[in-house]
Amino acid sequence: MALHFPESEFSARRARLMARMAEEKLDALLLFAQESMYWLTGFDSFGYCFFQTLIVRADGSLTLLTRTPDLRQAKHTSTIDNIVVWVDRPNADPAVDLRNLLSDLDLLGMRVGVEYDTHGMTGRVARLVDNQLTNFCEAIDASYIVSNLRLVKSAAEIAKVTHAAELADLAFDAALPLIGEDADEAEILAAMQSAILAGGGDYPANPFVIGSAADALLCRYKSGRRKLSASDQVTLEWAGVSSHYHAPMLRTVLVGDPSPRHRELYAAALEGMRAIEHVLRPGHTFGEVFDAHAKVMDDRGLTRHRFNACGYSVGARFAPSWMEHQMFHAGNPQEISADMSLFVHMIIMDSDRETAMTLGHTYLTTETAPRALSRHSLDLINL
Repeated sequence: MALHFPESEFSARRARLMARMAEEKLDALLLFAQESMYWLTGFDSFGYCFFQTLIVRADGSLTLLTRTPDLRQAKHTSTIDNIVVWVDRPNADPAVDLRNLLSDLDLLGMRVGVEYDTHGMTGRVARLVDNQLTNFCEAIDASYIVSNLRLVKSAAEIAKVTHAAELADLAFDAALPLIGEDADEAEILAAMQSAILAGGGDYPANPFVIGSAADALLCRYKSGRRKLSASDQVTLEWAGVSSHYHAPMLRTVLVGDPSPRHRELYAAALEGMRAIEHVLRPGHTFGEVFDAHAKVMDDRGLTRHRFNACGYSVGARFAPSWMEHQMFHAGNPQEISADMSLFVHMIIMDSDRETAMTLGHTYLTTETAPRALSRHSLDLINL
């Protein structure tokens, strides 16, 4: 099997999940999130774009319901022994196969958790599943059970995140010499992705972001490339990826002399990052991290130009996003613990003056101060 972790690691994860299921009085759990299946068993696939679920019983037994193309995929990449295939056919309803399988597993009338909040659970799939589970069992929304277990990383996972951060640094190393007047965004992007793949990394769960001039104010990937001018700004958001574990970074790099507004926004971004470093530790919450960010921005009169979140947890994720559920936004009561991998960003976009400024690092929390996983500084970069 092509496993990225030893069997003992998966056994420990399964034990943690079984304990959590016992607390929730769940007789079974239906996993639809690919990252949940990957974390629990190593199963590595993009087959979740079709109907696919992993049934976890309270005794820890596992049964995967999937299509034929993922039969060998699961056997080769996971610890799953029991794999059932539903057959592609006109008007197929694999939720019927699921209900029949649950019946075979003696789960009629039982309390069953379902992962609804995931990209592997489309609206249509949710309706099909609900139609079959109604009057069959007590279905419970259990979307965040595995997601929350994945927040605190094991030593083996930290090694993956650390390697991902090293790859992110290599990507930035590759990008910086290319940035300047007449530089082609396409070449910059190609160099960054190449550095990660050449370093043994993976494709990211969402596309890298690159944008210059007015497009530097965009925080999502879009199609289209341009060449940089003699005085320009380019925003880059990317992630090193190791065994699907992500370590994102974010920077706005300036070409030519920084404008006074750029310097002003950079000072605010750096102050925000430093303020967060003081609360990114046990004894504080995700909401307090956001509050530290918002206070810096608001005190500087930048409320209109800041975002309503300033980062999120990261780990092993699959397309279409490397963002975890747990985000730094107002009022989030999620407590910070040691051994969390957390991406913190400052994003200030002044649309009135078409001025962008961003900073972002992935941190590993400890019992005291957080540790930035990048070797790059937070200095303002102009080339």
